[in-house]
Order: sequence, then C-alpha cells, then structure tokens
Amino acid sequence: MVGIKNKAVFLDRDGVINLERGRYTCKPDDFILNEGIAESVKVLNDSGFLVIVISNQGGIAKSLYAISDVLDIHEKFCDLLKETDAVIDDFFFCPHHDSISNCLCRKPGSLLFEKAIAIYNIDSSKSFMIGDSERDVQAAEKLGIKGILIHANENIFNICKEISEKL
Repeated sequence: MVGIKNKAVFLDRDGVINLERGRYTCKPDDFILNEGIAESVKVLNDSGFLVIVISNQGGIAKSLYAISDVLDIHEKFCDLLKETDAVIDDFFFCPHHDSISNCLCRKPGSLLFEKAIAIYNIDSSKSFMIGDSERDVQAAEKLGIKGILIHANENIFNICKEISEKL
C-alpha cells in the first residue's frame, strides 16, 4: 500500500548474531550463532518487522577475506534460520576499513541504513538497531532509529520479544 511505511529491526552481525571471537569471522565454519538468535529473528518476523543485518566487514579492505566469504557466511546464516522459519530480509555490509580509506557506509556512518530505509520504505521512528558497539547505536540514532546497546554475544531474545510487543 502506498504511503504505508515498514518498521524494521537492524542487527549488527559479529557479537549480536554470531559469536564474537576477537578476530575476524570470515569462514562459514567459524560462524557460530549466538544463543536465541533464530528465535529472536522469528519473533520479529511474526510481529511484522523487517529484519536487516548491517555490518562492518573491514577485513575485505585489508585483504584478509573476500566478499564471497561474507556472502557464504550470510548463506549459512539463512540456512540455519530455516529450522525456525525465521527470515532475514536483507544484508548490507561495508567492505572498507578506516586504516585504508574513509567512507560513509562504515558505522558510525549511516549510509547503509539510509539505503535500507530508501529501498524498503522504512519508518525510522518505529525501528530499532541492536548492536554490541557504540558505533552501531550512533549510526542508527543519526536517522532517528532507536539504538539498543548489548554486550557481545548476549542473548537478545527478551529484547526482541519486548520490541515485538511495543508496536
């Protein structure tokens, strides 16, 4: 329907969706879901939220891994979610790193959020960002998205349940 805006929950990847290992997660075998993530995504899906992953992937710029490695991990994540009928609506990632060049898409820059908002007609005031870094929250809040800062590898199910009951 024209004029109707979508609500979304944006998720950071490493430390929110999967285990933050203290080094780059660049191979599917290294990708381990955090407890409760599949159920968290499902409760958001069932509540009418788009679920979009926004992630800095600076290891690409550092030539530590390739874009294809990131895509392989995202494919594995989607496959793991099938067990609970949960769905990620889209993935946006920044392949740059500040040590090599500056960009507008690397969080705390907001360009990836802006793209998602434009593509999916998202209402920022009804949307949330869950991240394990201040830069995740800063990027979202620049656009009126409510940022929720968690500890790395925290189970976000209760947060997602509360979000789903708010709107």
